[in-house]
Amino acid sequence: MKKIFPFVVFLLFLNACKAQQQVISDNTKTNKEIVDRPKLVVGIIVDQMRYDYLVRFYSKYSDNGFKRLINEGFNCQNTHFNYIPTYTAVGHSSVYTGTTPQNHGIISNNWYDKYLKKSIYCVDDDSYETVGAKDGGKKSPYRLHTTTITDELHMAQNRKGKMIGISIKDRSAILPAGHTADAAYWFQGKDDGKFITSTFYMNSLPKWVVDFNNSGKADSYLKGEWNTLYDITTYTESIEDNNAYEGTFKGKQTPTFPYNLDELRKENGNFELLKAIASGNSIVKDFSEAAVIGEELGKDEYTDFLAVSFSSTDYVGHQFGVDSKEIEDTYLRLDKDLEAFFNFLDKHVGKDNYTLFLTADHAAVQVPSYLKSLRIPAGYFDTKAFKVFVDNVSQEYFKENVIEDISNFQLFLNKEKIKQLGLNLSEVEDVFCNEIINFNGVYKVVSAKTLQTTYFGEGILHYLQNGYNQKFSGDILVVPNPSTISYSKTGSTHGSGYDYDTHVPLLFYGKGIKKGSTDKYLRIIDIAPTLSSLLQVNFPNGTTGKVIEEVLED
Repeated sequence: MKKIFPFVVFLLFLNACKAQQQVISDNTKTNKEIVDRPKLVVGIIVDQMRYDYLVRFYSKYSDNGFKRLINEGFNCQNTHFNYIPTYTAVGHSSVYTGTTPQNHGIISNNWYDKYLKKSIYCVDDDSYETVGAKDGGKKSPYRLHTTTITDELHMAQNRKGKMIGISIKDRSAILPAGHTADAAYWFQGKDDGKFITSTFYMNSLPKWVVDFNNSGKADSYLKGEWNTLYDITTYTESIEDNNAYEGTFKGKQTPTFPYNLDELRKENGNFELLKAIASGNSIVKDFSEAAVIGEELGKDEYTDFLAVSFSSTDYVGHQFGVDSKEIEDTYLRLDKDLEAFFNFLDKHVGKDNYTLFLTADHAAVQVPSYLKSLRIPAGYFDTKAFKVFVDNVSQEYFKENVIEDISNFQLFLNKEKIKQLGLNLSEVEDVFCNEIINFNGVYKVVSAKTLQTTYFGEGILHYLQNGYNQKFSGDILVVPNPSTISYSKTGSTHGSGYDYDTHVPLLFYGKGIKKGSTDKYLRIIDIAPTLSSLLQVNFPNGTTGKVIEEVLED
């Protein structure tokens, strides 16, 4: 009996261990069922894309480009940026962090640094070196002060998945990819014509990147001519080809099709020209496909993230304007590139294995000189006259120049000078606000103190407040009149909080996404938390957006 009792105890112990192992196994299985992530997430940002481009050119789009996302995915028809300024770096940062400049710290593309006493660029970082060319790569995301959805996904998987950013522009590749990215690649024009990176990510380019750079693709896109994809007489959605509201390339007298690329590249920066024509989007598409293959994205148990930004739409819009034949052709060609890219993802990743969203980093105003020809209120802000005006105010009230910098419709006051003069900072701010509101073209003006002490729940001042960063922004913030810009008399630009700059497309598609649409007002900062919910990872740490529940499958 004494010998049997220890044996029975041993058997009971073994059964308990097996039961515990079964519980662990069941729990593991349950967790895998809960976290059913796609193999690949693709984020697409189309630089300077207005929402109405989806509607205006809809009849000319193919069935499998933009229309595929609209008809088979979820279309958020009333999505807006909810801050000022609507610039490229700010837009890309806000999409991926789920918050506004108030929190993530990217307040413009370039801005005056009141600590360094100089203008800085959003991703410049002399701590690193260029990889792949002689220059153009001393970059990093260190000025972005919060995490991104790509960071959170990476950390959730113990950095097992791959996070990669790709664009023509450095800032558009770097900021979406996040702080923990495996890579960010951007196109170096001039005489290089290559995709490059920074030592922040790696010390040498992968073989697939070297092979792509040596393939001659960039050069091939600058051969021959840029002509319309279809008969130009069918481009009835845009104004006449030769009009007074478009800019021209150096070496060409009129802004008209066709464009002889072999000739134009000689006077327009060689490979820099590729950025400014529709084919710039095509090479980004080609490089993105090469990245999927070269990095084997979507091929293992971990979720990868490919952040792609098509920037040539922005260059074309700035040059030719919202209503030009050139912008229409660029979007029709981009639609073809998207169709090819989606078909590629279907083949190499699997149609049910990836999730994709498409949006923009800002929209654009119609050319003010064109609007004026239609008797619509519009105009041009005279920045030189404004500086003289502000200097005169300073001299009249304070007998000294107390302005340190004027940029991005913000005034930075010289705090040391104000202190030396024994002036009260708040009173100085009030003087400038009271006087600047009288300057031609100014719609609103507000002080930093007001933005810090007063809550604006809606309207243009709400947007201004969301874009104001107490640490980095200026002391006086100016809002110009609607359709009033500081720019040339030809071409379009952006930066305001008006609907023409804030209203952008937002399309979701793929694994975990419902089919449908909504016209409910949504904010661009809602994208990151929606993806976080889909992927079951932490929200980016500065998120102020909310999950768009209608988009996600139950």
